[in-house]
Amino acid sequence: MIRHIVFFTVPDRAKLEDVRAGLSILTAIPHARLLEIGTNVKTDQLGTEVDLVVYGEFDDEAALAAYKAHPNYQRSIERVRPLREMRIAADYESTAAVREPL
Repeated sequence: MIRHIVFFTVPDRAKLEDVRAGLSILTAIPHARLLEIGTNVKTDQLGTEVDLVVYGEFDDEAALAAYKAHPNYQRSIERVRPLREMRIAADYESTAAVREPL
């Protein structure tokens, strides 16, 4: 499984929900096992720069590539890019099993 994590900063606080809405376009793309958009709750004492996070899980690199090739991906970029500042992305292969809650 490939995990895809992207961090965003939004310099204009008034535009935060606009960026979140633009990122939410991604949730309609069918290639992810899981895709969620989160607002950073900023509880970490060493760094609170990140405003929004995209987290996705994909079966393999082909599924991630199909996600990035989907027209909604480009629509999201066009809507979000003018409003955000930093964008940092990481993709990594995971073999960790998901634990059931106790």
